[in-house]
Amino acid sequence: MLWETLSTARDLGRLQDIASVFIRYGFGDLVQRLGMGKALERAGRILHRRGAERVTRMNTPERLTSALQELGPTFIKLGQLLATRVDLFPPDWIAEFEKLQDRVPPVPFEDLRLQLEEDLGAPVEEIFPHLDQEPVAAASLAQVHRAHLDDATEVILKVRRPEIRQMVEADLRLLGRLAEIAEREVPDLRRYRPREVVRQLALSMRRELDFTSECHSAERIAENFSDDPNIVIPKVYWQWTCERLNVQEYIDGIPGRDLKAVTEAGLDRKVLASRGAHAVLKMILEDRFYHADPHPGNLFYLPGNRLAILDFGMVGRLSESRCDQVAELMFGLLERRTGQVVEVLMDWAGESSLDTETMQMDVEGLLDRYHGLPLRQLNFAAMLTDLTTLLRDHHLVLPSDLTLLFKAFISLDGLGRMLDPDFEVVTEATPYLRRVMLSRYTPDAIARRSWGALGDIFNIVSD
Repeated sequence: MLWETLSTARDLGRLQDIASVFIRYGFGDLVQRLGMGKALERAGRILHRRGAERVTRMNTPERLTSALQELGPTFIKLGQLLATRVDLFPPDWIAEFEKLQDRVPPVPFEDLRLQLEEDLGAPVEEIFPHLDQEPVAAASLAQVHRAHLDDATEVILKVRRPEIRQMVEADLRLLGRLAEIAEREVPDLRRYRPREVVRQLALSMRRELDFTSECHSAERIAENFSDDPNIVIPKVYWQWTCERLNVQEYIDGIPGRDLKAVTEAGLDRKVLASRGAHAVLKMILEDRFYHADPHPGNLFYLPGNRLAILDFGMVGRLSESRCDQVAELMFGLLERRTGQVVEVLMDWAGESSLDTETMQMDVEGLLDRYHGLPLRQLNFAAMLTDLTTLLRDHHLVLPSDLTLLFKAFISLDGLGRMLDPDFEVVTEATPYLRRVMLSRYTPDAIARRSWGALGDIFNIVSD
C-alpha cells in the first residue's frame, strides 16, 4: 500500500494524529479501510483508539466537521473547499462545512519580527514607525496588523505564519495518499472524486500561501472596476509586498455583517444589495474573473453606499466558452427550456455515462415546480440548489471550474437577501445574461467559432 512510502518521522507522526482524531469522532472503520492503522503498526506507532461520548450526540456531518476543525489549517481549508461542492454534498453537509472557522490564537509579534525584517530588508520600525503589535485578525495561514507609513498613511500588514508552508505541504502529501487509496479501496467514496478534490485543494492552498498571487488578483479586479466609483479595492504597496507579506491600504468601513451600523449610518441597504450584486455579476459574466467567496466577512460598507471588497485569496476564472454555457444554462432554467438545460449538462458530463431520457424527465420535473411563477418571484438560489440535487442523483460531478461559480451564485443570493429581504438575483442577473447571449452573435464571435470548428475538422482529417 502507498503508506509504505512514508519515510519521515514528521509524516508518520502526522498520520498518527489524523488517524487518532478520525477514530475519536467515530470514523474508525474508515481509518481501517484506508490502511492507516496497519501502516502505523508496521512503523511501530501506537494508534490511540479512545472514543468520545459526546460524538454520539452529533450527526455525521457534525462529526466530520469537528474532526477537520481539530486537525488544523489544511483540513479546515479542505472543509471550506467541500463547502463549495454543492454538486457532491446535500445542503445539510454544506451548512456544516460552512461553519468551519479559520481562527486560531495569534503568533506573538516578536516571533514574526525576524521573518518580517527578512522580507522588508530593514528593521520594522524603519518602514512602519507606528505598528500595532496586537493583530486585528488571526487565521491559520496568516495574521493581520495595522500600521502607519512615514506620511501617516494607514496600512494593514498580512503576515504569513512562520513555517506554515512546510506544515501545509506535509498535510497535502498525506491527503494525496489518502485520496489515492480511497479511490482504489473504498468504492463508496469514489463518487466524491477524492483525488480531484485534493488536487483542487493543493492548487488553492499554494495560491493562497503566495500573497503576491492574491495581490495580482486584487489589482486585476481593481482594474476591471476602475471606472466604477462605488466599488473600492484596497491599494497594494508593492515595494513591501512579497510571497510572505501583503501590505495594502487600510479600509475604514462598516463590516459586512454589522447591519445595525449600516442602518445607523443612514446607508441604503437596497442600494448596497443591488451594487453588490452588480459587482459580482460583472466579475462573473463580463470579466470572467471573479471573487469566489463573496460573503459578508469580505465586505465593508462605505459612505455614499459604496462597497469595499477584500481578500482575493480565492478567485475563479471562466473561459469564454464556459461563460456561454453558464448563460445558456441560466437562461434555460429561467425560460423553462428543458432541452437547453439538458444539452449543457450533457456537455458537462463529458465521458460520464448519463441516462439522457431520465435526465430530461427530471429536468422537466424540476422546471415544473417553478412553472407559472412570475419572474420576480423566482428563487434562483433554490432553483440552483434543486439542480445540484439532480446532479448528485445522476452521479454527475460539475467541472472543477464551475464548483466555485455555483457556490458564488448561491452566496450572492444570501448576501443580497440579508441586506434587502426583497432582493431578487434573477432581476439583477437578467440584463447580464442577455448581453452574454447576444455577444455570441456578433460578427467577431461567429468568426471565432467558425475558425475553431474548421480547426477541429482539420485535426480530425489529419488523424
